[in-house]
Amino acid sequence: MSGHEVAVTVDGRPVVVPEGATVLDACTAAGIDTPTLCFGDTVAARNVCRICVVDVAGSRALVPSCSRPAEPGMEIATDTPRVRHARRMVLELLGSSVDLSLTDHVEEWNARYGADPDRFGPDAATVAQPVKVDNDCFVRDYSRCILCYQCTDACGEQWQHTFAIAIAGRGFDATVSTEHGVGLPDSACVYCGNCIEVCPTDALMFRTEFDLRTMGTWASERQTRTDTICAFCGVGCTLTLHVQHGVGDDDGDRIVKVTSPHSSSVTAGNLCIKGRFGAGHVHP
Repeated sequence: MSGHEVAVTVDGRPVVVPEGATVLDACTAAGIDTPTLCFGDTVAARNVCRICVVDVAGSRALVPSCSRPAEPGMEIATDTPRVRHARRMVLELLGSSVDLSLTDHVEEWNARYGADPDRFGPDAATVAQPVKVDNDCFVRDYSRCILCYQCTDACGEQWQHTFAIAIAGRGFDATVSTEHGVGLPDSACVYCGNCIEVCPTDALMFRTEFDLRTMGTWASERQTRTDTICAFCGVGCTLTLHVQHGVGDDDGDRIVKVTSPHSSSVTAGNLCIKGRFGAGHVHP
């Protein structure tokens, strides 16, 4: 083992990770499926949701694996009664207050940890509010928002440096907001859509997807993905075209949204307004 590697144990198994790796990286290297919600691979970890907590020997409190650096000799346990209880409570509290119906893996995690968000009853407080539809690019449904900060980080100092959005309010009144709560067309938003790219719960959604879901014609099982190079300028961004086969009256193929690979050395998942929303010109 070189001086640039760290040896730890995960559930009793020895694991070696690069220096600077997180506990989550060590769990992944050990083949452990660790649930995460607020964690994204293109923005710095905020350790907000706490669903990824693990037990570390000698630590009084559970440790958020997404942000805690792995240290030599660290003994990590991912499935203790304390970890399971904490994850179950996080899933229940979030699930009772936020609409997670479009969030990947939540049903699977609820079953794994025995979480029952409905046990709080029909009077449980929620963050429900009307969907904000004020532009042709994307919609904001903050009834699905877990306040993970990924969108504000992507809009702010970590990527776009537009600072069009921030967290406003406290408690159940806290929400992602533009300055003074104005609509996106009146804000500093440049419609890069990088906030959509990092949103883990579909609180931010392409207008095309929203419209198709509203009409009941969104069909992910009939969609394919194709990588290509954006032709709008010479930067060479990689676009992933999500094409749904069989859309509309003509039952034709249509690009329903555009993303970019997070592994791309050019974009790291980020695009501009043309790359993200400019593909509509290919349709008649």
